[in-house]
Amino acid sequence: MGYFQHDTAVVDDGAQIGDGSTIWHFVHVCNDAKIGEKVSLGQNVYVGNRVLIGDRCKIQNNVSVYDNVFIEDDVFCGPSMVFTNVYNPRSFIARKDEFRDTYVKKGASLGANCTIICGVVIGEYSFVGAGAVVNSDVLPYALVVGVPAKQVGWMSEFGEQLDLPLRGSAKTTCKHTGHVYQLDKGRLHKLEG
Repeated sequence: MGYFQHDTAVVDDGAQIGDGSTIWHFVHVCNDAKIGEKVSLGQNVYVGNRVLIGDRCKIQNNVSVYDNVFIEDDVFCGPSMVFTNVYNPRSFIARKDEFRDTYVKKGASLGANCTIICGVVIGEYSFVGAGAVVNSDVLPYALVVGVPAKQVGWMSEFGEQLDLPLRGSAKTTCKHTGHVYQLDKGRLHKLEG
């Protein structure tokens, strides 16, 4: 089946690209990158060497996925959002041996123009609002906004805010899917069934 690559895109020898993926205008994928199936890389995306992008991800225009960023399946990276990989960069000091790993878990959404400071874990199905600056881990299903990012709610897998308190114990049902979510001890879980 293969993948689609626009004429202006550069995919270095050795890069692994999954079937059904699309690589649009002015994208650069480095030689050791691993990209899953049915991934969309928008215009002007850069993908570094030590990068893993899972299946069905959408990396929108002007996103650079630098070394040591690991993205699981079904992740959305909004236009011009930013990853970092060095916590305290200086142009005159080499710090490539100080890269911090960043993990974006399955189903997470990273809003337009948000910034993810290296070394954090973005939880499953969490939602980072547009323009937020994330400098600490984000819980699964959490909705975070602001500078620095703070949790203001919970999100369903469908991508709708759930009517739940931030803490305590509670249960709710997603009106779109019928999935039941249980809040317990500060963490949200989707119940089976």
